[in-house]
Amino acid sequence: MAFWCCRVPAVSFARPTHSTILKMHCVPLMRHAAQQSSSCRYVPWINRVSRMNDQFESRLFLKNGWQTSKSTFDVLNKFSGDSIATVFEADQEQVAAAIAHCRDAFGKGVPNPYERSEILRRAADILSDERALFEATYEAETGFTKSDARAEVSRCIETFRLSGEEARRFDANETIPMSGAPGSARRFGYLRRMPIGPVAAITPFNSPLNTVAHKVAPAIAAGNPIILKPSSQTPLCGALIISLLLKAGWPGDLCALLQGTRNVGRALLSNPDIAFFTFTGSTEVGRDVHAAAGLRKTQLELGSIAFTIVAADANLDDAIAKICSGAFRKAGQVCTSVQTVLADKSILAEMTERLAEATGNAVYGDPSAEGVLTGPMISLAAAEKAQQRIDNAVRQGAQVVRGGKRDRSVLQPTLLVGADPTADVRCREMFAPVVSVAPFNTLDEAISIVNATPYGLASGLFTTRIDAAFKAAERLDVGNVHINNTSSARVDLMPYGGVKDSGLGREGPAYAMREMTHEKLVTFEL
Repeated sequence: MAFWCCRVPAVSFARPTHSTILKMHCVPLMRHAAQQSSSCRYVPWINRVSRMNDQFESRLFLKNGWQTSKSTFDVLNKFSGDSIATVFEADQEQVAAAIAHCRDAFGKGVPNPYERSEILRRAADILSDERALFEATYEAETGFTKSDARAEVSRCIETFRLSGEEARRFDANETIPMSGAPGSARRFGYLRRMPIGPVAAITPFNSPLNTVAHKVAPAIAAGNPIILKPSSQTPLCGALIISLLLKAGWPGDLCALLQGTRNVGRALLSNPDIAFFTFTGSTEVGRDVHAAAGLRKTQLELGSIAFTIVAADANLDDAIAKICSGAFRKAGQVCTSVQTVLADKSILAEMTERLAEATGNAVYGDPSAEGVLTGPMISLAAAEKAQQRIDNAVRQGAQVVRGGKRDRSVLQPTLLVGADPTADVRCREMFAPVVSVAPFNTLDEAISIVNATPYGLASGLFTTRIDAAFKAAERLDVGNVHINNTSSARVDLMPYGGVKDSGLGREGPAYAMREMTHEKLVTFEL
């Protein structure tokens, strides 16, 4: 049995026999595809790990203990399609019991801000010491590459550390100038933030460590119980996070891990004891979460069509490198992945040529090989859907400049030009390693194109003109504008979230903590 990694547009793949192999090695051996034959050279895989159940937690955590259930589901290796773990799924009674237990424990008191800070600091330290385990789990269940795994774990450590720092500042209350009101000269007041109560975190497949950390760690920093429901496609990292928190000293009575599919999510949404929902996923499901929450607070990070604008005066070397990384890492399965590049018409030809070369050199295939940028998509169905949209765009007049082919769940990094604005590759979220290049005449036109979509998560602009930068910053109707970077330029301490159909509320430890609290005014008559 053999696999390999390739450079676009090589299309020959060997198909696997089913096995339980998870972690293999190969080396990228192809150079620029235009100079190579259609067959890739390969080296054999090396069997390193069998099934994840042999090493990692597959049970649920509730009522301060690990539990099994009557139902299970399989977790698949996204490259081979093999089952790598069998995980227990929570039933309705377990969901209700977990929430009630966390609610009751919250009523008895939570660790103080200093204690919460120390717990989160210890979690970061333990994660740093055990990063090899977290990286291996992440690679195995996501199908993402080694470089993705290293970056994700490093960011997860940072998120825990930032949350620990913010926990120390939790009681930085705001003084209210009561004496400024008529007849209130002897009154004093302050506004303090209070923990909101049980927080339900429903997390996506594409960031099963750091997105989980961005929901769990601020909830703890703010003094809330946390009920975690990871994606059923990538649940193993969530179990590691809960184990990490317990090891770091967070009380088991104040957390729960409820694995499962949509039935578990529905049970969470219907339970009135959940005080706050934090959800990352599709806009369609986000609407359901918001409707079910009613008057309860929510933080929703939803869909996107992410644009990056390249002005005529841009540094193209910088832009090309950042666009390729922002488009093709994680197989394009990030809400802010570059989906459309808007290039000034005066540089369109050069931009397309250089981006085509960079796309052609993007290594794809076996995610366990060093140097691979693009691995498999999350499922065969997701890859087939993306392939169909590419084919439909071609029928509508688009040209595939690089890539465009698929083997099983691996879709080549793909560059399109001439796509009709009404084609799905332009007007719907792709969530795939697919980029379209389109021209614009003026910056005003480019801004109008971005703002015409129903989404508004993030956009990038490459320019050396300060006036253009400020115009885009003011007029782009998105939650994040990145000058001389792509739409996918997030760092973990910044506020992160969108407008319009991209959601509401903000992540980033300090900002998420505000979301996960409520305000209480206290006044004194002196």
